[in-house]
Amino acid sequence: MADKIVNIADSVTVGELAETLGLSVTALIGELFKNGIAATINQRLDFETAQIIVEELKLDVTLKRKEAALEMHRTHQLSDKAVSRPPIVAVMGHVDHGKTSLLDAILDKKTVEGEAGGITQHISAYQVKRNDRLITLLDTPGHEAFAALRQHGATLTDVVIIVVAADDGVKPQTVEAIRFARNANAKMVVAINKIDKDTANPGMVMGQLAEQGVVADEQGWGGDVPMVKVSAKTGEGLEELLDTVLLVADMEDLRADEDTPAEGLVIEAHMEIGRGAVVGLLVEHGHLKPGHYLIAGTAYGRVRTLQDFRGNVVRDAGPSTPVNVTGFKELPQFGDGFYIVKSEKEARSLAQKAKIEQEKLAATTNVTGADILKMMNQEHDAARFNVIVKADVQGSLTSVIDSLKLIETNGEVELHVVGSGVGNISENDIHLAVGDNTIIYGFNVDLPPAVKRLAAREKVEVRIYRVIYELLDDAKHSMENLLAPEIVETEIGELEVKGVFRTMREEIIAGGEVVRGKIYKGLLARVKRGKNCIAEAEVSSVQRQQVEAKEVFEGDMCGLSLKTSKKITIEIGDKLEFFTRELVKKTL
Repeated sequence: MADKIVNIADSVTVGELAETLGLSVTALIGELFKNGIAATINQRLDFETAQIIVEELKLDVTLKRKEAALEMHRTHQLSDKAVSRPPIVAVMGHVDHGKTSLLDAILDKKTVEGEAGGITQHISAYQVKRNDRLITLLDTPGHEAFAALRQHGATLTDVVIIVVAADDGVKPQTVEAIRFARNANAKMVVAINKIDKDTANPGMVMGQLAEQGVVADEQGWGGDVPMVKVSAKTGEGLEELLDTVLLVADMEDLRADEDTPAEGLVIEAHMEIGRGAVVGLLVEHGHLKPGHYLIAGTAYGRVRTLQDFRGNVVRDAGPSTPVNVTGFKELPQFGDGFYIVKSEKEARSLAQKAKIEQEKLAATTNVTGADILKMMNQEHDAARFNVIVKADVQGSLTSVIDSLKLIETNGEVELHVVGSGVGNISENDIHLAVGDNTIIYGFNVDLPPAVKRLAAREKVEVRIYRVIYELLDDAKHSMENLLAPEIVETEIGELEVKGVFRTMREEIIAGGEVVRGKIYKGLLARVKRGKNCIAEAEVSSVQRQQVEAKEVFEGDMCGLSLKTSKKITIEIGDKLEFFTRELVKKTL
């Protein structure tokens, strides 16, 4: 019998979930309590937690997530006056497969040289012209820690270019990029890069992609995904790649309304000295101009300046145009929809309402799937790892924190984010970290000299990184240092007692035959009588043929002196199991 399908929202109260599942509220609260969560009838649970509860209760129910109500920026209905717009294209793929180099070759820029560790760590937006037509390009990070940013990039786009190195083939982030593209209902174009290399094997790449359900439209393959062989190094195939993107875009008939208040999405957000909040926006409909009042999530402002991706001042940004804006009072979250309102008063009022709703949700939706799984597996005496995270942009901040939370510690270390924010490390961060063994991680930010001196005086550790995987490696190592060492025992040998010559309070002298392994001074010994262990002792000396021996091996007879902490009795026929015991540092 197939499972019953039940639709629930992203978050539900305990009472709502009980009613939906046909359970008593008491039974559901009891199940939560068994897993370490004291919940009330009105407490909210996220979708993942609800799934865990259903599995724990072994219900014949499959939960399905209800489609959330679409936000204002996603409910736009095209008018009859809608015009063609440039395609928005995300460039995705595995780290080091040449996404940014490919974009550099297209744009004639040198961005890759400025990226720490040679990997993209932000979403960047560009525009390029091909045959007098604009194409908007989004460069998304390839490192696994930036999954959230990649997904964010996919949801913004019409077409996704999946970059795969011809000499390396399909990798985990390649598969992830494919999944993101599918989830976003975006069309795919594959760029098989590094075709100039002697080890290039495009056929291998096509075969691996076919295994993922991405089948080339070339003769003999029978698929519908265009695949273009390119080289960022030599420029081979770049024009064909852009032509292919435009062809795919034409089939989608991409349109937008120009004669409407501007709306779109936040790509990035960061703070700059002298400029305040600098927010990357992607306009979807309408035209954005200086002087417009904007709201994005809980943030609002009045557009002071507009700049294109090259830093040039512009007076107008139309559909599919990426632009950097100043004038926000605070940083919006990446992925927030933005739209124009008539006045600052209206913008402030709407932002305040959004902030109140957000705070209400934060106060009630505090049981997540990650929380319950952690509580189900966590020891009560888990060590606490306190961190403060600062990053240069909002998107990176989210990725760093999310990645830190994903470090698996088997419940032995509990991550606690004491504070976080965008911008350089400040004196407030130092004061917040004092006295709590808190480490401050900075990602692509600076540590001003005065703040550095304060940190040294207050003995607060500040660690600055430019590459995310180096930061995560550091955090993992720090967590390992908090783990209690593991006691490891190694079996060495076994002796059958043939004679007992002396028994004293703290020493026993006995003899017998080594029946397994070997014996030497310093080993620990379990005294086994039948299946029972009756005592432990330590080997203080070993003799063979009345001469002290360094080691005695299987098949030999020997005498030995055992050091004991209390008087014990050893009998003929007992077995002595010899072993070592050491404390070993745990690793994650």
